Amino acid sequence: MARESAPAGRRESGFGPGVTIEGKIEGDADIRIGGKFKGDIQIKGDLNLDKGAKVSAKVHAANVTIGGELEGNVVAGAQVKLLESGQLIGDLKAAALTVVAGSRMRGHVEFGWSASEAAKFVNQPARDKEKSEPAK
Repeated sequence: MARESAPAGRRESGFGPGVTIEGKIEGDADIRIGGKFKGDIQIKGDLNLDKGAKVSAKVHAANVTIGGELEGNVVAGAQVKLLESGQLIGDLKAAALTVVAGSRMRGHVEFGWSASEAAKFVNQPARDKEKSEPAK
């Protein structure tokens, strides 16, 4: 497994290929997954999915790097990186998004909006629809 150095003071936990885990991951540390995981991931640190990882989970993390396959919705407080070998099937919401050529994604994407800016658009499609439909 390729390792990126974690910021000083933060620990990284992980498991590699050949390991399958089902359940919930919570905590402050960074997590690296190289095997299979199914469940929920709610961490304050970073999530790194190595090439070959297969994850089916709802994800909340600071930064998410996807090199494997992820099926589920992702909310990242900072950045999501879709690497060349990465695949995401699900909705994504992040402050910033980096997409490398060769990666794949299917789902709804929101990035670059602050919470207050995003709130302005919550009901926008419904209002536009009402204006465009003829009165009955």
